[in-house]
Amino acid sequence: MQSCFYEGLVTHRRFRPKSHHLRYNVCAVLLNLDELESLDSSLLGFSYNHWAPMAFHDRDHGPLDGSPLRPWVQTKLREAGLLEDCKAITILCYPRLFGYVFDPLSIYFCYDQDNALFATLYEVCNTYSERHTYVIPVDLRGKKAITQTCPKKHYVSPFIDMSGTYKFTMLPPDNKMKFAIRYEDNNTLVLAASFVAQATPLSSASVIKFVCSSPFQSFKVILGIHFEALKMWIQRFPVFSHTHKSERATSSVHVPSREKDPIS
Repeated sequence: MQSCFYEGLVTHRRFRPKSHHLRYNVCAVLLNLDELESLDSSLLGFSYNHWAPMAFHDRDHGPLDGSPLRPWVQTKLREAGLLEDCKAITILCYPRLFGYVFDPLSIYFCYDQDNALFATLYEVCNTYSERHTYVIPVDLRGKKAITQTCPKKHYVSPFIDMSGTYKFTMLPPDNKMKFAIRYEDNNTLVLAASFVAQATPLSSASVIKFVCSSPFQSFKVILGIHFEALKMWIQRFPVFSHTHKSERATSSVHVPSREKDPIS
């Protein structure tokens, strides 16, 4: 899969202890880490590691130090015992727009020499500028959808405890993106979220169209998070305190779930 846009709908539905629902139209970008230099030189309005109306910066991801991301991803894969020769790595994320980005979730897709997806990394960022990356092998034997499970290790929302489990389900990136997260506590569904989107080729024309049609998407994301939090606070959702981490970027390794939870 080459670099492209994914335009679609993000939905969140909270089930406990009270009901809460939100829907936002967003546009994410899927970038092949090996194509970033060529995209910088060939796309009008896009840059890699310097300012442009739309940009991607290494310092927004991974170790947060601005170093290239491919070596960092490969190190995380080795730490997970995944020794496959990684042919391609793509990242699904929100781009910087006019110098600003807030990206709650970025997903890395790692492909072997046979172009088979063998691992995903879920990079979760909170509003305290802390992030945690869940490294999970992919098992697609006899299945169309990726199904993965891991315990929550990272504080995200003041209205969600740390004791639950994430269940990820998605179809590998193609002409469409279908991705769903279920957060469960004591085997009871607390939150369900999804992103359903259609791919658009990445070109100078599509970059300019996106920048002109959604110049404030980055601000919409962070303002939307705080606006929904305000509504939940007014509704008196329980609040869980946050203890700051000593490191801004952490990671953990998790085995794939064997549960069957396909997306249709």
